Amino acid sequence: MKVVVGSGSCGIAAGADKVMDALKLHADDMNLDITFEITGCVGTCYQEPIVDVYDGPSVRRYVQVDENLAKEILDKIKDGKLDQMNTDSEFDQIHKQHRIVLRNCGLINPENIDDYIKRDGYQGIKACLKSTPQDVINVIKESGLRGRGGAGFPTWFKWQAAYNSPGDTKYMVCNADEGDPGAFMDRSVLEGDPHSLIEGMMIAGYAIGAKKGIVYVRAEYPLAIKRLELAIAQAKEKGFLGQNIFGSDFSYELSIKAGAGAFVCGEETALIASLEGERGMPRLKPPFPAQKGYFDYPTNINNVETLANVPWIMLQGGHTFADLGTEKSNGTKVFALTGKIKNGGLVEVPMGMSLRDVIYDIGGGILEDKPFKAVQLGGPSGGCIPEALLDTPVEYEAINKTGAIVGSGGMVVMDESTCMVSMAKFFLEFTCKESCGKCTYCRIGTRRMLEILERMTSGEGREGDIELLEELSYKIKEGSLCGLGQTAPNPVLTTLKYFRHEYEEHLQGKCSAGSCSALLTYTIEDNCVGCTVCSRACPTSAISGELKKKHIIDNDKCIKCGQCVDKCKFNAISRK
Repeated sequence: MKVVVGSGSCGIAAGADKVMDALKLHADDMNLDITFEITGCVGTCYQEPIVDVYDGPSVRRYVQVDENLAKEILDKIKDGKLDQMNTDSEFDQIHKQHRIVLRNCGLINPENIDDYIKRDGYQGIKACLKSTPQDVINVIKESGLRGRGGAGFPTWFKWQAAYNSPGDTKYMVCNADEGDPGAFMDRSVLEGDPHSLIEGMMIAGYAIGAKKGIVYVRAEYPLAIKRLELAIAQAKEKGFLGQNIFGSDFSYELSIKAGAGAFVCGEETALIASLEGERGMPRLKPPFPAQKGYFDYPTNINNVETLANVPWIMLQGGHTFADLGTEKSNGTKVFALTGKIKNGGLVEVPMGMSLRDVIYDIGGGILEDKPFKAVQLGGPSGGCIPEALLDTPVEYEAINKTGAIVGSGGMVVMDESTCMVSMAKFFLEFTCKESCGKCTYCRIGTRRMLEILERMTSGEGREGDIELLEELSYKIKEGSLCGLGQTAPNPVLTTLKYFRHEYEEHLQGKCSAGSCSALLTYTIEDNCVGCTVCSRACPTSAISGELKKKHIIDNDKCIKCGQCVDKCKFNAISRK
């Protein structure tokens, strides 16, 4: 019998290590013959810690396991009564998906290369070595695979450009510098299935003529780096990396570069500058990296999700991948569902599925069944899509028409309590901070936009602020060198497009979402019973009154912390 504990970052944060320790301790006490293993995140982060019990061909899945439940599981194993426990063996969130990138996540031990090999691991590169590099590029072209890290540029085109560039020295680079707030797709693949990335990079390297690959990964991903380092060492030991792979003329080496966490290094020329030891700042294009990249050698850059598709495509055929999705957006896409959603985590769906189906059918809908307000797609570079557009299919062109972008796949869901002006300010704070400063429009323009949003959310908005925001947005988009500046105004422009009335309300000193504390007024209503709980909870002594008589709030002293509303059991305090 085998017991597997989900040990991705989400599982560990929820207590997976403690669960594993408890399982091992009690198994020893009971003299149970059990093999314990780890696995990566299966995607249902809201159910962590997750424990799978493998008993021959059957699998029992236990969710939200703590140390006490861990002992109960072992008691049932010992008594042979697993069926009598409350298990969750059917995950609708998983079964409604089509998993290619996440095909192995949650099913294999990411620290054991043999688990990957048993699931056709390294068969894709083995098959490629029997074909020409051009044949490999043609398969990717047939698949219609587009870059999964940003604007969806055709993968085959970048490979072809690098392949056509003259020279014996070329580089294959993986962009694992996942920086969007609320996005963790690449991290989960690195933690749960690192060999799929290694094999994808090998195939890409063979296709373009590169003998060296570099994974540029965020230093904030220590577990991902640890497992990737181990996977590289295991691949070398098996002879999958190094000289004359599978007895061919192809040789390939792979190394890791830990980046310092600069969002701008998601732009490929800034990433290359960082790899070279320079400050991460974008460069003018052309020349493009395929002609002149890392230390001026031809270089191809793809992100983790893009490359994790490649081994599957090479084994199943380009046409099989192309049959999924839509005419212009083929295959599947991984999304990180976060925010006010019931089933938070990772999902992988065929391109073309509607946003409504992703959020409600797979994601389970909005927390506490509150009304849906918007979904932020594409992170700081994307935009907010309102309820009226929830039937928009998840495909590059359709999402672009809304003003958002598919991006790397962050999907932040918002309910009625979210202030869209504050949301725009949140993303502007991020991009303003992350600007490298090279472009005047980006460096100063985003700062001016942020100042306007800060004024509006603090009740100091001025007439003409909305028009000034729009003017700055378009000038920043036109005057910035790289994608960071060109897309930084998107959250503002989309919220202005779909939620302009909220901006207008803020100029009138109102926040209908009740989110901007500076615009709120707290009032004690007539149903106050004078229990004094609110006055005792107030940190600034802004509430006064006699016992069993209606209290009052001194709004000059009130700091709008909301403690009184949270403590009142009679709903006698209104917040408007």
